[in-house]
Amino acid sequence: MELLSPYKEATDVILEAGGEPLRLCYQCGVCTGSCPWNLVRSFVVRRIIHEAQLGATDFESEELWLCATCRACVQSCPRGVEIIDVMRALRRSVVSLGVGVVPDALRISVKNIAGAGNPFGQEPGKRDDWARDLGVKKSTPGTELSYFPCCFSIYEPAERGIALATVDILKKAQVDFGILGSKENCCGEATRKLGNEDVFQTLARNNIGAFVENGVKKVLVSSPHCYHTFKNEYPEVGGKFEVIHSSQLLLELIKEQRIKFTKELNKRVTYHDPCYLGRHNGIYDEPREVLRSIPGLELVEMPDSRENSLCCGGGGGGIWMEVKKEERFADLRLQQALATGAEVLAVACPYCMCMFKDSQLRVDKGEAIEIRDITELVQEAV
Repeated sequence: MELLSPYKEATDVILEAGGEPLRLCYQCGVCTGSCPWNLVRSFVVRRIIHEAQLGATDFESEELWLCATCRACVQSCPRGVEIIDVMRALRRSVVSLGVGVVPDALRISVKNIAGAGNPFGQEPGKRDDWARDLGVKKSTPGTELSYFPCCFSIYEPAERGIALATVDILKKAQVDFGILGSKENCCGEATRKLGNEDVFQTLARNNIGAFVENGVKKVLVSSPHCYHTFKNEYPEVGGKFEVIHSSQLLLELIKEQRIKFTKELNKRVTYHDPCYLGRHNGIYDEPREVLRSIPGLELVEMPDSRENSLCCGGGGGGIWMEVKKEERFADLRLQQALATGAEVLAVACPYCMCMFKDSQLRVDKGEAIEIRDITELVQEAV
């Protein structure tokens, strides 16, 4: 049966985005088996891909908004189907063609990002308030490094320690750095994964313009989501800059002896691999080397680490979604961390920190383990 517009148009968008890899899917079901959602509920990725192939997608389904873009399915697919791109195309169909419904939490967050440049709806001019009393200069042509803190690191009080620790370490290591503050906005990563391509393009072009105008050549980020977007997606919009994640820079500074530890951190620590640092960009060793460099620290591994790390659920807009208590895989991950006997769960992503801190309130004995960013642990030992 021939589909009627706008469903026909939506299907065309999906097939165009998926391209040949989508047509290569032969319904083996490995994607479904690797998806973390199936640890807590049924989520048949294979069915969604099959519906997209046939042009029979149910655009009203809540399942379109479950994908956390963790890349476990893409990593395991024997045919190379870019499943995240298919999910993004499905969501773009809902957003741009008005087919289906966007959950309120996602709609409000994207509206805030589009209007104010951050998901919290804070005034754009206040973006550098967090650094007002820190003596941080503005990035100008010739500044070695421009620090781009994630929106969560500067607007969310519980996570501001990430940005503060980063600045403190950079100063002690005598790194020439600055910030753009109110001249920049959200990187736009989540808006794109949620199908809001126009918003992403606007945010990207604004940031690229600010980088170019202020002579930014190298960008330091605390968030793997910012890292992935600047490194892999901004070039599509004409923005090519050197990008470095804080864990990578910390290791460089430690090896160059520009970071000198002055105290032992006698704690057992386990590390969680963020999806956008690990599976999306292959950065597994640097965070662990940084942690092993801290005197007195004992690093223990959780099950499902490195390439098989269990997603916290924050990607793909999940950070703003309302999820049932029994369906939070951040809770499962926190339980894995507790089972190692670790006193600290080390993270390298503001999204992960937010998700795990929330899980601390839900998981039995969750308060028995600290949630700390790697940068904060380094600062404590310095």
